[in-house]
Amino acid sequence: MIPKFTKAYLICLFLCLQILPRSAFAQEDSTKLWKVTAGDIIPPVSLGLAGLIVQGKISRNLQEHVVSKYPNYHTHLDDYLPYAPGVVSLGLASAGVKGKHKLGDQVILALLSNIIAQGVTQSLKRIVRYERPNGEDNHSFPSGHATTAFTNATILHEEYGQRSVLYSIGGYGTATAVGTMRVLGNHHWLADVLMGAGIGIGATKVVYISYPWLQQQARRIKARRHSEKN
Repeated sequence: MIPKFTKAYLICLFLCLQILPRSAFAQEDSTKLWKVTAGDIIPPVSLGLAGLIVQGKISRNLQEHVVSKYPNYHTHLDDYLPYAPGVVSLGLASAGVKGKHKLGDQVILALLSNIIAQGVTQSLKRIVRYERPNGEDNHSFPSGHATTAFTNATILHEEYGQRSVLYSIGGYGTATAVGTMRVLGNHHWLADVLMGAGIGIGATKVVYISYPWLQQQARRIKARRHSEKN
């Protein structure tokens, strides 16, 4: 029998794949709006599958080791760091540093990415109802903090990673630190963090891939309304 968290993940993966048209998986062509590469698919899917693989015994054994080694670990830094990569990206755009998109588009992309990513994560939390390692509640899987951190890290990577790899390293390094803090603080299992990371990266990739199409649809609607007025 397939565990319900596995079923929930597979359903979400299927729905995400349905968002992308078949033409999106064709060879890249500059004339096409939809462009998907292996680098867009492999990282989020791999992280999600890794989250399912380590769910249960592996995560519990790791958590026992972490708690015994760091019994007094406590910090609130993980409540603020998840937003840092996104703030850096928007800050660079505000300062005139050229990214993949202008500031206005970056704001829209950031909002869409975070809303979709958290929508998936919060839905899974309520479907799976997995208990946290500290027993605080049954909303452990996936990690919302990891989802936010990797969503914003992917935004920074998409906008400025081609400008310098240091932006990507800094963004994903910060996100990894957030996930580590959630485990060290006994708020989440390793599986929660891995799945949250996969969702954050995956949702942001979907938004960035679909954004040119969304822009085209917006222009068409605007043009149609303009012609109707005239």
